[in-house]
Amino acid sequence: MLSGMPSLNFVQPIVGGTDFVRHIFLLGSSGVFWSIPPEIQFYLLFPLLWLCLARPQRHSGMIAGFAIVVVVDGLLELPGPGILLLSKLPYFLFGALAGAMHSHWERWTPSALTGIVTLFLLAVFFAYRHVLPNFSPEFWSLQSAAAAAVIVALVARQPPIAGRVLAAAPLRFLGTISFSLYLFHVPIMFLVHRTFETVLPEPALIAAALFVAVGGAWFLHETIEVPSRRQLVSLWQQHRWRLDSRQAPAGEIERAILDLQETERRLLGGTATATTGDLREGADSAVIQDSGDEKLRA
Repeated sequence: MLSGMPSLNFVQPIVGGTDFVRHIFLLGSSGVFWSIPPEIQFYLLFPLLWLCLARPQRHSGMIAGFAIVVVVDGLLELPGPGILLLSKLPYFLFGALAGAMHSHWERWTPSALTGIVTLFLLAVFFAYRHVLPNFSPEFWSLQSAAAAAVIVALVARQPPIAGRVLAAAPLRFLGTISFSLYLFHVPIMFLVHRTFETVLPEPALIAAALFVAVGGAWFLHETIEVPSRRQLVSLWQQHRWRLDSRQAPAGEIERAILDLQETERRLLGGTATATTGDLREGADSAVIQDSGDEKLRA
C-alpha cells in the first residue's frame, strides 16, 4: 500500500508485478519480508551444520569448509542486507555455535559479575555506533556477528541480575511480539514519521513512532501470528493423528505375530512344564482344531 503512493517515497518500495510476486513468495529484496529469504536458505543448510556440531571429529573437513567460507565472507565484506545466505551466514553460524556452547556450559554457574557484564555488553552492542561513531562505521561485520553470539550465549545462561532484568514483564512482552515487530516496524514507523513530522519535534516523533510500532506489532501478533500458529499446529496434530491411526492396525498385527512366534518357540523347545497361562496365550494367538481326537495344537 505504501509502495503504491509515490509521493511518500517509501524506503522499501515494491515496484511492479514482478517485485510483488517475489515478495509474496519470500524471494524479494524489498518490502517487509526482505530478510526472510536468507532464513529459509539457512534452514536448508542447518542439517549439515547439525551434523558438524553433533560429530565434529567425523565431519572435521566440513567444519573447515564452513570456517573458510566465513573468513572469505568477512574479507569480501559480504555480511549485510541482502536476500542471499552469504549476507547473513556469519550471524547464523555464530548463533548456532552459541547454542552448542550453551549445551556444554550446563555445569557452569554464572556469577552476579557475569550478569553485570552481560547487561553492559548488551548496552554497548546497541549504543556503540552512537557513542563512538568512528570506532566501527559498518554494523554488518564479523565483529558484530561474533559479539551477538557471545551475548546470546551469556543471556541463555540467565546469569544473576541480568536474568531478573531480562525477565521483567515489559521485556517479556516485547519478546512475545518480537517477530511481528521485527517484520513491520519499518513501515509503521515510516508512516508515523511522515504523518507527524511537521507537528512533533524529533524526540517526541521518535517516541511516538516506537509506541505506535509496538502497538501495531501487538495487534498483528494477536490477529495474524497467533491464529496462524494455532491453525498450523492444529493441522499438524490432525495429520499425526491420521498417520497414527493408519499405523495402529499394522502395529497390532506385528505384536500378534511376535506373540505367536514366542509361543511356538516355547512349545517346540521342549518346555514340558508350560504353565496354563502360556497355553492360554498360545490358544488365544492361533488355534487349530484337530478333528481326530479333539486335541488342540498351537
